[in-house]
Amino acid sequence: MAEKTPSPALPPEELNETEAARELEALAARLNEASRAYHVNDAPIMPDAEYDALYRRNQAIEARFPDLVRPDSPSRKVGEEAAAGFAKARHGTPMLSLDNAFAPEDFAEFAARIRRFLGLSAEEVLRFVAEPKIDGLSVNLTYEKGRFVRGATRGDGTVGEDITENLLTLDQLPRELKAPFPERIEVRGEVFMTKADFLAFHAEQTRLFEERELRRETGEKVGEAVRIPVNPRNAAAGSLRQLDAKVTASRPLRLFAYAQGTSSSPVAETHSGYLDVLRGWGFQVNPLSTLLDDENASADFQARMAERRAGLEYDIDGVVYKLDRLDWQTRLGFVGRAPRWAIAWKFPAERAVTKLLDIQIQVGRTGALTPRAIMQPVNVGGVMVQHATLHNEDEVARRDARVGDTVELQRAGDVIPQIIRVVDPEREGRGEPWVPPTVCPECGSPAVRPEGEVVRRCTGGLICPAQQVERLIHFASRNAMDIEGLGIENIVLLHEEGLVKTPADIFRVKDHVSTLRGWKGWGGSAKGESKKVQNLLAAIEARRSVSLERFIFALGIRRIGEQNARLLARHYHTAEAWRQAMLDARIIGSEAREDLGGIIGIGPAIAQELVGFFSETRNVEALDDLLREVSPEPAEAVAEGALSGKSIVFTGSLETMTRQEAEARAEALGAKVVKSVSKKTDFVVIGADAGSKAKKAAELELKTLTEAEWRELAGFGPA
Repeated sequence: MAEKTPSPALPPEELNETEAARELEALAARLNEASRAYHVNDAPIMPDAEYDALYRRNQAIEARFPDLVRPDSPSRKVGEEAAAGFAKARHGTPMLSLDNAFAPEDFAEFAARIRRFLGLSAEEVLRFVAEPKIDGLSVNLTYEKGRFVRGATRGDGTVGEDITENLLTLDQLPRELKAPFPERIEVRGEVFMTKADFLAFHAEQTRLFEERELRRETGEKVGEAVRIPVNPRNAAAGSLRQLDAKVTASRPLRLFAYAQGTSSSPVAETHSGYLDVLRGWGFQVNPLSTLLDDENASADFQARMAERRAGLEYDIDGVVYKLDRLDWQTRLGFVGRAPRWAIAWKFPAERAVTKLLDIQIQVGRTGALTPRAIMQPVNVGGVMVQHATLHNEDEVARRDARVGDTVELQRAGDVIPQIIRVVDPEREGRGEPWVPPTVCPECGSPAVRPEGEVVRRCTGGLICPAQQVERLIHFASRNAMDIEGLGIENIVLLHEEGLVKTPADIFRVKDHVSTLRGWKGWGGSAKGESKKVQNLLAAIEARRSVSLERFIFALGIRRIGEQNARLLARHYHTAEAWRQAMLDARIIGSEAREDLGGIIGIGPAIAQELVGFFSETRNVEALDDLLREVSPEPAEAVAEGALSGKSIVFTGSLETMTRQEAEARAEALGAKVVKSVSKKTDFVVIGADAGSKAKKAAELELKTLTEAEWRELAGFGPA
């Protein structure tokens, strides 16, 4: 019987705006969940295959609908916040993540983007350094006067965990640099575990786990649980993030250095030259790192690495290509979470076959019903996989996936897989097609799918326990209010007992101490309250003052993730100003509405969600109730410079640089780059063939700059 190829997901160009917005919401939730599991918990929930495929689709939809880019979009994030248990360490220069390529045409477009940004001709030679992409834990090593003084994990890209004592257990870490060296420099590297060391470590941890379980079954006290790592990356990350450095010292970890952070003085003119300096300082640099003559050599290098991959002593999932000239790297800078001058070219996905056991429904905090595949556990590229998101009911229908089917999964690293196809969909005896629910499995309210949308939603709103609980979980989560001790289990308990229904209720838990004492495990003694109650109340009190961007993000407004919350906080500065502006923006054509729509990154769809939130009386009442309990801290400019806090508009074409480079420079100097001219605009840079924006700037008597004046203000100097 011939095998049928399942229908692919609807291409981004065929999505309408509503479908795109719904899918971006689901993608952000799933990818961010995977990112937290990977970076913070060292417990990946999906292999890279699923993650990379979902991430690429997210990028494609965002490129098609730039106004729908969400604040919490994974394309704007770098890692996760530092975990509890370690002191925090701020990086001098952000530790960026990398955009991905998966084919020669992806790399060609990457090189073309560099040329467009820098205004280079097609004849200009671009040389890249190619480095195997080792799957380990990125670290930032700070040296002062040649001495190692601090080491940290990547964290959220800006602040990581201080793991200095643990890093000092690594033999490959130079304690002192060989002269000459800068007064202060950050060296970036990757801590990893070889395949052979991982297999030995995995076997030992498995033995300890089984021994512990046997002792536990006999009633013996066995102490802390033994964690069995799922792959070398997981083992390296877990080993390096031990609170006891002696444990780290017992683990077989290694270090390769590969990049530079901040430096008090230049050490090289090229990246390949910098790697030579690292070797001279005593660092181990991957011997496979290679300077390519031009961009066309990348495909051959990629093919050679793919052939050698299985025989290498460590795991790699691709190759990183970095533009060799450091002055060009500086001009290119970064966009969102990634540098414009580097890319990770990933290897093809790994695949496996298993059985689909069930399709379950998860209800999200916005009421979205998401189907989730439950599968017979299968090893895909070294990771045991049991779950995969099915995104929405159309995705299930396109694949015609049914309970009992044999399905093929795809994976390309360490994050969840996607179902590629159903094996033998024409076999006899197949079950019935999956039918999406018409009622919410949590509250029984009707589950409807509005015309033109891809997501089915519960109509229960505030009465749906799944939405209430999920909103509260989001509110208290690490990237939102970050209330330590108020995790999922405690929020569910407080909600079920009727003590917490709204975010403001969290700050009134102190009024229910006598109730808390009556719960099992929460009770105190004659000498005072239990530590659990004390710690929780203290953690809640500590979050009565948080940054405005955290506060806005914590509200859980659709499409308002961390990045958009940051944009709003930076633009409006105070909670009071933001609240009033959003209320005023409800009126179409109002100055507040135009001001909101002029913020770069806040498109019409996002603005509509904000207006919709503030148009609901109960939302405003809940917000005001919360503001009586919490005092958000005013936002500060994200950068210091000649344009800190200033609003700037570019209009017309620039001759000495691209618009993209000009806007990137303005943002690096602390400016707010906006799309439209208003009386609040501080500067309007007028290029050639400027149109209506220049005319409006003149009418409003705003400060205008020629391109030469802009270059002087931005520190570029004469053209």
